[in-house]
Order: sequence, then structure tokens, then C-alpha cells
Amino acid sequence: MSDLEYKVIVGLEIHVHLATKTKMFCGCELVYGGKANSRVCPVCIGMPGVLPVMNKQAYEYAVLTALALNCKISDFTKWDRKSYYYPDLPKNYQISQYDLPLAEAGYIEIPLESGQTKKIRIIRVHLEEDAGKNTHTLGNFSAVDLNRAGTPLLEIVTEPDMNNSDEVRALAVELQRIVRYLGVSNADMQKGHMRFEPNINLQIIRNGSEHKRLSSR
Repeated sequence: MSDLEYKVIVGLEIHVHLATKTKMFCGCELVYGGKANSRVCPVCIGMPGVLPVMNKQAYEYAVLTALALNCKISDFTKWDRKSYYYPDLPKNYQISQYDLPLAEAGYIEIPLESGQTKKIRIIRVHLEEDAGKNTHTLGNFSAVDLNRAGTPLLEIVTEPDMNNSDEVRALAVELQRIVRYLGVSNADMQKGHMRFEPNINLQIIRNGSEHKRLSSR
């Protein structure tokens, strides 16, 4: 085992808060902070019979970002329900995109220390809504703040093309620069405007072996 060589391979799932004035499927104002549950409505909290209406600006921001990431925009896309049960998701499902995402097959170029650039492939870009936020500051009790629920999120999924932490950081910096330049997100990581979920694996590098004097008989 000591003779084996390992190569780190990293892919990222990135969530970007889009800087729209209102939420993804309702007219609630999007403002960071504020009193808990002060910016909610029947759509945010999943009341029966409500009819969500898609935020046009969020869709336009998503298409603009996908084009900047050299993606192919889909001719047809749709919404899906991702079901899971958690206190910060009052509907018990998240409105997302699954098999027909907004855009696919893009790339982003990152600078390397050598002065060269490296192309990181992007599998897909799709829209979804954010969940609320659980707080644990009430002693033995937990609370749920739904001000964030329904915030437009852009999810960007990369191929596992990065091989060290420097490349991951370079991608984060470059993506932050792009979305800020486009004006689609404030990309303030301290406020959760960009969140990164790395998928890290080790690839074993094996050297081939040579076999001599093998008879065909």
C-alpha cells in the first residue's frame, strides 16, 4: 500500500443567492436580517391552496449567469418537488429542478499559480428556492425563522476537475467575481450568499506492470 500514489479529485455544488427584490414564488421582500418571521406570507409557509408565481427577474439572472459560464441554455425546463421533512421547510418539499435543468455543459476557467489557466467543466445550472433557518438560542428550545424561505437560489454543479485546495479557492474567487460583475448576486459569503458543498475523493494512481517470457501455449 505504501507504493500507491493518490490524487485528490474535487467537485463542487455551489448555491448562489440571487439579488432579486422579492422571493422566488411570492412578493415577500428580500432583506438580510430583520425580525424573525417578519417577511413571510401564505406561500412562504406552505398554506393549503396558495398559488406560487415565478419571479421573472430570478429566471433572467439565472440565464445571464449560465451564459457567462459558457453553458447551453435548455429549450425546455420545468420545476420539480424535492420532498424531505425538516422544520425549516414548512411545505415538506422544496421547489427545484431535477431532470430538465435550466442549463448544462458549461465551463469556467481559473488561474493557476504557474500563470496558466485550467478549465473546470460545469455539469448543470438550475434554479431552486432556499429553506428557512433553524436557530438554537432559546435554551432547551429551537426556533425556525422563515424569512429566508423561498429565496431564489442558483445551484451550480461542477465536474470533479479540481485537484487541490488552491484550485477550489481559485474557482470560488472567480465565480464570486463573475456574479458580482453581472450584478446578479452580492456574493457575500459571511451572509450566506454563496455556499459551497465539496465532493472529495481520492483516486489511486497505479503504474502498469510488464510481464516477460509469457508463452502463448
